[in-house]
Amino acid sequence: MMRIMIREEIREIIQEAVRRVQQEEKWPGFKIPEIQIEHPENAGFGDYSTNISMILAGLIKKNPMEIAKLLIKYLDLGVLLPIRRRTPKSSPKSKFKKIEIARPGFINFTLSKDYLQKQIKEILKQGDKFGQLKIGKNKKVQVEFISANPTGPLTVGNARGGPFGDVLANVLKMAGFRVEKAYYVNDYGMQILTLGHSVLKDKEAKYKGAYIDELSKRIKEKDPEKAGQKAAKIILKEMIQKTTVRLGIKFDEWFSEQTLYDSGQVEKALITLKKKNLIYEKEGALWFKSSKFGDEKDRVVVKANDFKTYLAGDIAHHLYKFEKKKFDKVINIWGADHYGDMKRLKGAMESFGHKDKLKIIFLQFVSLLEKGEGIKMSKRAGVYVTMDELLDKVGIDAVRFFFLQKSPDTHLNFDLSLAKEQSEKNPVYYVQYAHARICSILRKIPNQKSQIPNKFQIPNSKFKNLTNHFELNLIRQLIRFPEIIEDIIKDYQVQRLPYYALDLAAAFHKFYKDCRVLSEDKLLTQARLALVKATQIVLKNTLEIMGIRAPSKM
Repeated sequence: MMRIMIREEIREIIQEAVRRVQQEEKWPGFKIPEIQIEHPENAGFGDYSTNISMILAGLIKKNPMEIAKLLIKYLDLGVLLPIRRRTPKSSPKSKFKKIEIARPGFINFTLSKDYLQKQIKEILKQGDKFGQLKIGKNKKVQVEFISANPTGPLTVGNARGGPFGDVLANVLKMAGFRVEKAYYVNDYGMQILTLGHSVLKDKEAKYKGAYIDELSKRIKEKDPEKAGQKAAKIILKEMIQKTTVRLGIKFDEWFSEQTLYDSGQVEKALITLKKKNLIYEKEGALWFKSSKFGDEKDRVVVKANDFKTYLAGDIAHHLYKFEKKKFDKVINIWGADHYGDMKRLKGAMESFGHKDKLKIIFLQFVSLLEKGEGIKMSKRAGVYVTMDELLDKVGIDAVRFFFLQKSPDTHLNFDLSLAKEQSEKNPVYYVQYAHARICSILRKIPNQKSQIPNKFQIPNSKFKNLTNHFELNLIRQLIRFPEIIEDIIKDYQVQRLPYYALDLAAAFHKFYKDCRVLSEDKLLTQARLALVKATQIVLKNTLEIMGIRAPSKM
């Protein structure tokens, strides 16, 4: 059973304190608002902080400092022992060195040395399961990402969602969700016909490049639609799928758009929308009443020439996700150029009873820089830069780490010079070097088993010697890992992981510089070795969830 996180414990004891004060002070009845627990930017204000006093001040019209003093009184009196999952031995008072107030009403919590020291044993006990949560128990989630048209190789731009979607899915799995990674193959529509014209090199050709020249030699079809379909299959199998493997991504589903039409699912979805009176005819076309759901105007689903639009296929596809595959949540990761499609698709899902089940995350563009200058790497006739070219230049670890560092709604400037640098200036090198250094320390131990006692039998007294500032700060970083997982589940900000990895690596490097791990003091050596092993566990878990190697040597 996973232990409750200290942040959640703080939230619980504050809730209990609010209830007690509400009763004792005869405060008016109100629903206790969500209690936000943050890490103060200034370490002098403790390990955790809450602004609940300021929030309550707005509800009951009292001074936030006075509210904070009342809450602290109940926290200090130790009246919170009956809270679930807690025994007298685990009193809140034993976990905190101090609980203080700071203007204009913050309540700050500083963890005790005793509590921090005990966390090493917990990490060693959980091992590679440390960080796992049960938030998503019995819930199914699909993450659809990349989904670039099968009309050419994956570019740096349309593959940006690869690392992001893959890691988001990994985080969801770590939090207990049943997760499917999906790629939607857009193999129906005008882009496939245009691809066929390009392969045939006729006047309607649009796509260019060495790959088109190669396809023209291989494909003998003279009909542009058939030529396009054949070319799309080759591109998917020999280019896109191979690149995703190089990126370290394993999709659970490659879903063909064409199957939606072949199986009649698109037609069925349109008939149902008609029955709901959400489709009407105008100017020979069929329109979906998307304006009823916040869209700027209604949208065409079937053109006057009887050609189905992207929206028609998207509606059918998402009904398949929710009604046939029974996903509780679907997360789509799209390029920013698809932003206008969000309201109409969400509106359609709402009309079928799937409101708030669809989350769409948009990705901004990618630029490549070398020595501060924008560059083009492609040797092909096109103007794009392929993901394969970038992987050839810097490798999978740098690609994934650098792509993950930026929020999806932020333009990404990929610095090739930095990504290729083999020094601590390179963030992925800096993090991986920390793991390699840990492995080097552990290799120096003559008999590792005797030096690091069995993880289930380590007495808590073993860690009493860990009182150094750098030792305790390293432990503080270690116990943040489950919180990072929980936060990403709430806001999908995957960039928390690489920045956490950097913080953890920095804490370890400082500890290593200041604290001699192997010394004549046997008890101190064993305690520090246990801390080093705990750090390896958490750092490796962090890198693995990002799909990045945790090297033992560098």
